Amino acid sequence: MNSINKNKLTDNKQVTHLNEISKRKVAEHNDLISSVAKMDKTPLKIFELAVSAIDTENPPRDNIVYLSKEELFSFFKVDDSNKHSRFKRSIEKMQKQAYFEVRVQAGEGYEFESIVPIPTVKWNSYDDEVMIRFNPDIMPYLIDLKQNFTQYALSDVVELNSKYSIILYKWLSMSYNQFEYYSAKGGRRDDQVEKYRNPSIAVKELRRLTDTINDYQRFTHFETWVLKKPIEEISKHTHFKVTYDKVKKGRSIDSIVFHITKKRMADDNSYKQNDPAYLAEKEQKTADQIQLFVDGTQSRYTKMLRDKWVLSGADTTDIPIMAGLQKNVYPLYDELKSLRGLNGVRDHISYVADKKEGTTKRNIAKYLKKAIEQYLVTVKIQDKTQDTDI
Repeated sequence: MNSINKNKLTDNKQVTHLNEISKRKVAEHNDLISSVAKMDKTPLKIFELAVSAIDTENPPRDNIVYLSKEELFSFFKVDDSNKHSRFKRSIEKMQKQAYFEVRVQAGEGYEFESIVPIPTVKWNSYDDEVMIRFNPDIMPYLIDLKQNFTQYALSDVVELNSKYSIILYKWLSMSYNQFEYYSAKGGRRDDQVEKYRNPSIAVKELRRLTDTINDYQRFTHFETWVLKKPIEEISKHTHFKVTYDKVKKGRSIDSIVFHITKKRMADDNSYKQNDPAYLAEKEQKTADQIQLFVDGTQSRYTKMLRDKWVLSGADTTDIPIMAGLQKNVYPLYDELKSLRGLNGVRDHISYVADKKEGTTKRNIAKYLKKAIEQYLVTVKIQDKTQDTDI
């Protein structure tokens, strides 16, 4: 296989995996989202990808899920010749260094628990499958999700390139999900609901959450790396647009108030143009429409419609028209053919050609669909009546 074909095959696989990733959700208990992730971005992203493979309605047997190497490479956008050794190093790093420090309310204080989330990963050199076994101690935070949990799109995590971006995104999702829930269901005062959309966090707590208690001691450095850059990344690559205000107490910054707005996907072209899942879906839709166009132009029904001047030559070169006919009209012609034969389809098209008035290029497919739907109803009633008479 030459290099061009190999590149095309790789690109097609990545589009397929990104398209699959775009459909996945991650659900985690709020206690886990509020815990301290003692790991860098790569182990954290592997964990998020693995969690998205869990079916909470049917928890995995022996706490095991399976991913593919290609899926992992697509998720991390790794396509170089060194990807297998990089993958191995990432797994080793995750198992040697990564753990969650979970804090749970217990009476008047807290209980702390350190959990290595994924103690076992197995793969081999001759197939694509990667086995991931979760620690049983982490599973209640991933499957026991009757209340106090947060769900978010895995595709939002794909483009986040820092640990702090991922941690902040999950915490903001936790708050905004509560805003959406109480806005729809009630049970909170208006000012309480608004606080979920504009959550506040003490700087001390934010340092704990991001594991930066001993890092970035100057607030300007802390703000740059833990607030400003992550918020810019979140606003660029996820469903959220986020801003923040600093709240002073005396001469020091005491807390941060975030302001979260959910993007309207149809109106936010900047988000869509940077969203790999959207681009993959758009590419697939274009390919599907072109295939429908090709099949439509080659259909015998197109020739019948041309012969009766129902379609013009210009119509048969119009991709949306021919794709619409192939997808929505010609299957109904097949149904009529099974009931009345091919001559029955010809008779129907002749009738439509005589009755067609004011039909334009803009609505010809819609017109023909409505006509065949109405005629099929009549045909089926006639057949039913004949069966009854017999």
